[in-house]
Amino acid sequence: MQKILMIGGGQNGAVLLRMLLTIKEVQVLGVIDHQKDAPAIQEASRQKIATGTDLLSFLTLNPDIILDTSNDPTINALLEQQNGKITVLSGTVIDLLARLVKENEKLFQALRQRHREVEAIINSTHDGMLAVNQAGEITIFNRAAERLLGLKAKDVLGKNVNQMIPYTRLDVVLKNGISDLNKKLEIPGGRAIVTNRVPVKDRTGKVSGAVSVFRDVSELQHLTEQLTDLEDMKSLLQAIIDSSDDAISVVDAEGKGILINPAYTRLTGLSAEEVIGKPADVDISEGESMHMQVLKTKKPVRGVQLKVGPHRKEVVVNVAPIVINHELKGSVGILHDTSEIKQLYRDLEKARRIIRTLEAKYTFDDIVAVSENMKMAIDLAKQAATTRATVLLRGESGTGKELFAHAIHNASSRKYNQFVRVNCAAISESLLESELFGYEEGAFTGAKRGGKKGLFEEANGGTLFLDEIGELKPSIQAKLLRVLQEKEVTRVGGTKSISVDVRIIAATNVYLEKAIQEKRFREDLYYRLNVVPIHIPPLRLRLDDLYELSIYLIKKLNQEYGRSVEDIAMEALGMLAEYTWPGNVRELENVLGRAIIHMALNEKVIQCIHLPTLELSSSHYRPQKNTRIYDKSLKQILADVEKEYITEVYMDCGKNKTETARRLNISVRSLYYKLEKYGMI
Repeated sequence: MQKILMIGGGQNGAVLLRMLLTIKEVQVLGVIDHQKDAPAIQEASRQKIATGTDLLSFLTLNPDIILDTSNDPTINALLEQQNGKITVLSGTVIDLLARLVKENEKLFQALRQRHREVEAIINSTHDGMLAVNQAGEITIFNRAAERLLGLKAKDVLGKNVNQMIPYTRLDVVLKNGISDLNKKLEIPGGRAIVTNRVPVKDRTGKVSGAVSVFRDVSELQHLTEQLTDLEDMKSLLQAIIDSSDDAISVVDAEGKGILINPAYTRLTGLSAEEVIGKPADVDISEGESMHMQVLKTKKPVRGVQLKVGPHRKEVVVNVAPIVINHELKGSVGILHDTSEIKQLYRDLEKARRIIRTLEAKYTFDDIVAVSENMKMAIDLAKQAATTRATVLLRGESGTGKELFAHAIHNASSRKYNQFVRVNCAAISESLLESELFGYEEGAFTGAKRGGKKGLFEEANGGTLFLDEIGELKPSIQAKLLRVLQEKEVTRVGGTKSISVDVRIIAATNVYLEKAIQEKRFREDLYYRLNVVPIHIPPLRLRLDDLYELSIYLIKKLNQEYGRSVEDIAMEALGMLAEYTWPGNVRELENVLGRAIIHMALNEKVIQCIHLPTLELSSSHYRPQKNTRIYDKSLKQILADVEKEYITEVYMDCGKNKTETARRLNISVRSLYYKLEKYGMI
């Protein structure tokens, strides 16, 4: 063991100190320097080596070598007194040694950095890597090898490979120096690997080691199976899309076509070559591409009407965005042929018409009511529907009495039973009696064998609607009164009474009170029928309903005429409001029907020019004037009062139309019409 004393704590001394500490055969006795913060002094303190300023105290430790970097003459004189017992290296030699040590440190640091890089590369690879030296000792064992073989590097490095991993066959490669490539091997744990074994040779060609690189092929097999499954799924999805009767169109995030199905080609007439890779609007012949709108807004659209393809096919389109992991990938559209939808709708309406001949057609939802007097009539009818009471519907022709009768039946507990309608004015007296009450076999010439049930019996448990009740003959009135009183009928030509449970709804446009005075209608029957009287206002007294009624009738007429009218202009509505409608809603339906017939196919709104001439004057229902002369008509007086009141409410609401309409209890549309009529907007 060589004992060394250092004199001088400069930078060179610190470099030499670090080098000496790496040598096992050297003992550093101490470091001498007058500056306590010298680099070598600080390094010695960190390494717990003695430091000081007195050379003599350290000489007592009998150093073998003194490294003097101080160039202090007094120190040289002291050292000369040792008579050659201590080897002294001067500053010049030490400077040279320090430079060599520094160079060596740089080289060592570079080599260490290179070693870390290689080690990082080896450990980052997904393939397992195992290397041995010429003696068969393991020198490299990366993380992938740890994962695949289930061993730790710290447990195998430096150990003989045959003892630790006997199935590597690296000993054979070391022996014969021949590579062994692409060999499949099953290792403990049930894993299958493919390995490449190659020898490592020095410059002379002598084998100095061997390396094995191996990969877990079970993962590759799993990936292959996944790819196969994905291909199968893709084929299945393609088959599903191709077999769909719905036309499907898919575009990417840039709006370029990427997929269509055969149904799309059949509907539009466009082939895949004309669509795939082309802009999304290539198939649009009228309208805008919903694909581009969806890609822009990332929101779906529903029920958009377009014309597509060279034949301008009318379709309804639903388009939705395709979003994967919050990223927009494209959009998918479904096209429906509206001609098929229209045909289905016509078939549905036909079926509904057939069903309506067998039962009550309408409900209260089919009755348009905005005006207060119409709402009152509906409320009363709804209350009556929940009872067994007889209802008498009164109103002018065309006001909707039959509509009310249907609605009352459908709102009652009898709605699942028969609804029978009889027009008392359309059937002769002799025939009406047998129709209402039935007849026995042989009751009259031509009577059906076995007799026939009357309408009262047919309606048993249900509702019998007697329309135009004011036209009944006195003889029939007497029999009807008996049915209402006794709840039983006697067939014509019979003697046996038959009990019936029938709810009666009667309707008339005749002033029954006057008919009673004229002895044309029985007073006792009147009181039997007039249990719940409901007065249905004429159209001229419910003009607030005019717009909603018109829209309802337009939709109905569209179905009958195969048209697509959407609205009626305010000016045209104003013309209709000036008319007194002697035929009421039935006449309004006829007027709108003629207007639609006069419209061009592409017109959507009824204008004044489409309306027929309303020949009857607006004074048709005014009472005859007496000899007194008035400056204004009743209609003008009512209009002035209406204008004044609307103006007052409109200004009080700060010209807020919604609030004004709410206070007046009319629709906003009706308010717009009245404001326009009176020149207030």
